[in-house]
Amino acid sequence: MDNVQAVILALVQGLTEFLPISSSAHLILVPVLVDWPDQGLAFDVAVHFGTLSAVVLYFRHQLSAMARAWVGSLGSRYPDQEARLAWAVLLGTVPLGLSGLLLHDVVETYLRSPLVIAAATILFGLLLWYADARGPQTRCEYRLSAGRVAVIAFAQVLALIPGTSRSGITITAGLLVGLDRKAAARFSFLLSIPAILMAAGYEGSKLLGGEHPVQWAPMLLGVAVSAVSAYACIHYFLKLLDRIGMLPFVWYRLLLGAVLLWLYW
Repeated sequence: MDNVQAVILALVQGLTEFLPISSSAHLILVPVLVDWPDQGLAFDVAVHFGTLSAVVLYFRHQLSAMARAWVGSLGSRYPDQEARLAWAVLLGTVPLGLSGLLLHDVVETYLRSPLVIAAATILFGLLLWYADARGPQTRCEYRLSAGRVAVIAFAQVLALIPGTSRSGITITAGLLVGLDRKAAARFSFLLSIPAILMAAGYEGSKLLGGEHPVQWAPMLLGVAVSAVSAYACIHYFLKLLDRIGMLPFVWYRLLLGAVLLWLYW
């Protein structure tokens, strides 16, 4: 892998991990469309840690408050709002973690085709449009009931299907259960922390005891580029969200899905 490929793939990971357009779909498709060799497992793990570091850094103050409140809630019958949000993130991750372990081989074997990606891109793009247009958008992330957290948590399981977009489906579910746009996005980004950590940890475990060649220069470059681009993406997405809404991302998904169907049908 050369540095140009590393930069482009890291940019793709950094920009698409948090936008509702599916990072996995783009990382699968970009090397295929430009006829690049597979980037390798070590690089995939590296750019995931780049995006993880970006979201942790961006929400560092809130995460610190949530962690302190969560520890305090262990001996309290009345947790405060930061503790409740921490519990929501933890419990909202359980279905994805269990489903990922149980269904990983099925996804890898049967669901990574361009046609599956195209179908998921279009279908869940339309669902995002519906949720943005019809969702009540009256709640913040601190007002999530257990039932609403469960809806978002089980929706996140659908992100195992390439083309769905983990951020896209959790934002969609958040909008449908009444969160406003920024609240849905913030909760989605908080959910991404354990999700990315689990994915990177699972893939990273495959590197142990195996012979996976590591090209250190492109890998370190990928970490840096994915981290910087992901941080910028989170910042500007939240800043512009109320102004632009979800429609630009819906149109992009429909266009991408149509192109994929045209290329691979």
